[in-house]
Amino acid sequence: MRGRGALEKGLGVAQDGERMSSTVNDASKGALLVLFLVTMIDMIGFGIIIPFLTYLVKDLADAQGVVQIGLWVGLLMTSYSVAQFLFSPFWGALSDRIGRRPVLMVGLVGNTVFFTAFGFSNTLLFALAMRFLAGVFNGNIAVARAYIGDVSTPKQLATRMGLIGAAFGLGFTIGPFIGGEFSSPAERWDVFVGTVFDTYPYLLPCVIASVLSAGSLVLAYFKLPESVLVKEDDGSVPRRSWRSHMGGMAKNSVAMLRTSSIGAMIWVSMLFIFGFTVMHAVFILYTEMSVDLGGLGFSEQDNGRVFAMIGLLGILTQGALIGPLTRKFGTRRLIPISILVTGTGLTLLPYTQASMAWLQLLVVCSCIAVGNGLFQPSSSTYLTRIAREEGYDLGVVMGAQESLGAFARILGPLSGGFVWELTSGGSYPWDYHTAFHLCGLLMIVSAVLTLRLPPLSMVGEGVDAPNSAEKS
Repeated sequence: MRGRGALEKGLGVAQDGERMSSTVNDASKGALLVLFLVTMIDMIGFGIIIPFLTYLVKDLADAQGVVQIGLWVGLLMTSYSVAQFLFSPFWGALSDRIGRRPVLMVGLVGNTVFFTAFGFSNTLLFALAMRFLAGVFNGNIAVARAYIGDVSTPKQLATRMGLIGAAFGLGFTIGPFIGGEFSSPAERWDVFVGTVFDTYPYLLPCVIASVLSAGSLVLAYFKLPESVLVKEDDGSVPRRSWRSHMGGMAKNSVAMLRTSSIGAMIWVSMLFIFGFTVMHAVFILYTEMSVDLGGLGFSEQDNGRVFAMIGLLGILTQGALIGPLTRKFGTRRLIPISILVTGTGLTLLPYTQASMAWLQLLVVCSCIAVGNGLFQPSSSTYLTRIAREEGYDLGVVMGAQESLGAFARILGPLSGGFVWELTSGGSYPWDYHTAFHLCGLLMIVSAVLTLRLPPLSMVGEGVDAPNSAEKS
């Protein structure tokens, strides 16, 4: 088709794909379990620090005389995503050369070491370095996806990629819960008084994450066989440098942004992720603030339970609501609805009253969880279908979305921390509300951009066909 042909000529995607060949070997249940755990631990590693990060930064900042709390929270949140973005191409290229299995196992070893090392942080720079290194070794999540691609037939691929999506949701639920419930254990359980967990109050949840990673490493050693390496026609393994890979990602992203429909959807998704991840940096800064200053006075445990609630509601949404709502409204209509629902929850967060905190948080967090739970599969579905309808290479399209989404995840926490630092001490509306208003503004812009999204074809798509939802 015209769109695909033009893109392939510019980027050489189809030629590379035709030059390579591999044989699909089916994966055992044990191998799929390992891949599920690798992905889940990635999200646990990302989410485990959310409930206690602000408290850790405050403790270290007080000891070092640092006052830019919000900025450091943003830096620590962002460093993980930066490392993943920079090193995913390296791990992917290395797995093409030496195999998926050893790269996945190296990643698990790194997780085991650097999760625990982060718990021993005694300076902000050390914490930043350990967080970055944890992100480096969690950059192999793309390898887990590649492994599934190696061992799955086309019919199996969608279901098995759905397994990765489920692992993301479960990991984001478990991670913050562990981070909150097991922070400062000496203040809750006498057995930890006078131990290393008393000296380092945020070590225990990090150790638990390391133990989970170590258990997965053992399971991988015994249950994860090597997938078939992708090879060229002459039998050699393709080699691609980090610079070449990053350059290719940049070219793919620019090419996709220049297309009308796909570029519009990628912009919508990028702005949504940007707004959503601003919240990751400022949520705890708000909830831990004392009640007399407008905050909620929450502990690490309270924050962990809030994020676990968001995760569970998100799983419920993707498990029970996405199907009926898609049949009712259609994918195209559901995207702006989900964005506005999410934006409403994010904007209303700082208006929570301490006297009714849990009831009000249930309402606003339901908006956030349900909106995000609807947006993620709907946006992926729309992008997949529009790419097929217009004849673009799906791998190129999804690669561009992932690259720009990662860029948004880097900017979001940094922007949130920076805005918080500038405004949190001011007067309304330029105070602690401002960062959350920024989230809402970004969601509004994202929703407005959905007006540029063309309708989807209803041919062969029964899930979207009822009521002619996509024609509007």
